[in-house]
Order: sequence, then C-alpha cells, then structure tokens
Amino acid sequence: VQLVESGGGLVQAGGSLRLSCAAAGDIFAIKHMGWFYQVPGKEREFAAAISWKADNTYYGSTMEGQFTISKDTDKNTVYLQVKDLKPEDTAVYYCVAGDPGIPLIHSQWEYEFWGQGTQVTVSA
Repeated sequence: VQLVESGGGLVQAGGSLRLSCAAAGDIFAIKHMGWFYQVPGKEREFAAAISWKADNTYYGSTMEGQFTISKDTDKNTVYLQVKDLKPEDTAVYYCVAGDPGIPLIHSQWEYEFWGQGTQVTVSA
C-alpha cells in the first residue's frame, strides 16, 4: 500500500487546512487509516483514525477538537481537517494505514503503512 499526502503548507494562526492522503495498492487489506503529527523536538502523536469499511472515527486527546477526519472510499482518500491552528501546532503530518486493534488505535507501532509526511507551518 502506498500513501501520498498533500495539502500541507504555510497558514496563519487561526487558520485551517485540509490534508489529503491518497492510497494505492492492496487497499482491501486496510481496516483503518489515520494521521499522526510530530512537532519539532517532540514525540510523534496520534491525531485521528477512521475505519475504512465502517464509519467509526477516533481522535487523540492532544489538540482535541481541532481535528476532523473523513474519507472518500471512491477516491481511496482520507482527509484531515485541522482548524484553529497556532504556531505551536507547526508539525509534520503523516498518513498511516493498517490493522490496529481498537485499544491500540492510537499507537504508531500498529500501523504498517506510512506516507512520507507533509509539513504544516503556522505563522504568528
């Protein structure tokens, strides 16, 4: 499975972005897709995940309320809407796919496939 992110860039504080992740390959094996983010100097954190064959969504506690995950299965694409951005939200956002158990949906080690990452920079 190949994952290609897009939609990152420079945004002013208070603004929002919609990140996209297009999946290709053996996507029928995917049960969940999601997003992680990594702020410089900090550990990678779970943003959100969505069931690929159902409508369940899961969100991390950090930056709670700022993320909305959605999907378009016809386009094999998952989206992450990020709002109310602050300069400290500057990070690289990674798209992931795999078959994590629900109790471990937030664990980066449970996702087999990763995108290359897309940079989101928030200016003051």
